Amino acid sequence: MLPTSLHAILDSSSVYGDARQSAIIYCEGNFARIDGKTANGLVRSSEKYRILAVIDSTLAGQDAGAALGEATAGIPIVADLETALTARDGPPDVLIFGLAPLSGLMSGSDRKVVLAAISAGISVVSGLHEFLADDPEISAAALASEVTLYDIRRPRPTKHLRMFDGAIEDVKCIRIAVLGTDGAIGKRTTSTLLTLALNNAGIRTVMVGTGQTGLMQGAAYGVALDAIPAQFGVGELEGAVLAAYEGERPDVIVIEGQGALSHPAYLSSTVVLRASRPQAVIMQHAPARRMLSDYPLVPMPSPLAEIKLIEMFGKTRVIGIAINHEEMTEIEVTAAIARYNTELEIPATDALWRDPSELVAMVTAAFPSLQVRESLEMA
Repeated sequence: MLPTSLHAILDSSSVYGDARQSAIIYCEGNFARIDGKTANGLVRSSEKYRILAVIDSTLAGQDAGAALGEATAGIPIVADLETALTARDGPPDVLIFGLAPLSGLMSGSDRKVVLAAISAGISVVSGLHEFLADDPEISAAALASEVTLYDIRRPRPTKHLRMFDGAIEDVKCIRIAVLGTDGAIGKRTTSTLLTLALNNAGIRTVMVGTGQTGLMQGAAYGVALDAIPAQFGVGELEGAVLAAYEGERPDVIVIEGQGALSHPAYLSSTVVLRASRPQAVIMQHAPARRMLSDYPLVPMPSPLAEIKLIEMFGKTRVIGIAINHEEMTEIEVTAAIARYNTELEIPATDALWRDPSELVAMVTAAFPSLQVRESLEMA
């Protein structure tokens, strides 16, 4: 069985038009690694941007999809900005800063690339915690070159931020959060694939993004949760879920998780649970990961421990496990699925390596009313 590529599933002119902006992604030294998760996600799926090339000199010459261990994506990895600017289909509309370091900040070398792109007349999209438009040198350069700076993580002005008011109780559809046992573990990818699979099965589903990558990919609803002042986080996400319900009237809303409820450094999962009040959770886990990704002295929690914590804190139920297959073979993934099915008595799958119907079955087993609706619509 060959790994599925989200890019191969989604990225075609028949799906997009193709009216998307063209983009190159800067991800020096980190593509296909944890800190390159923004670039990784955009290569797999992007409703908003047509990706022309990825910049990472350590993988130059490779196809971006193949570098992720998936099907070829037709996106070359190049050594530098100069080469990227000569990629197919002419100069790009934007440079996307595809790194997601723990600090949320640029290095000196990163900054030089951003300034060079601006000088070349390329707009810049960034999901960093430091806002490009607030940087005097970068903003002046953008003004001189007449390009736009997009700070995806910038929250709305404080006077417009929303407090939690309980309106989530008016959302009369099934809400499923995709949480995990660590950060950078595949929650966004599984959320995207789950949303696609449910829609393809005739179950009207919309995804609410909670991070910068999901918003860059084109999520119509969502907030960059970790950039919002704590007092307003729950209210802002509640408002995004409410907007998705009122705007689409779906059968299911999938809420992308952030961090992990047990993680010592992140609070985002608490906000997801409080704001969206999900009736169910699908939990993402990497069986081969022994320590937390950015905290190598902190052991990974067991799936059972995380499930108990989620269900107790969120007053919800975990209906399945999605496996991140990093450092695993297909045989090992199959064994892990069998083990979790038996030990935890819930279904498990690999969202990228297994058939999408397994995600649908996970949901319809938990919510039989959707099973009936799916059968009627597909008849």
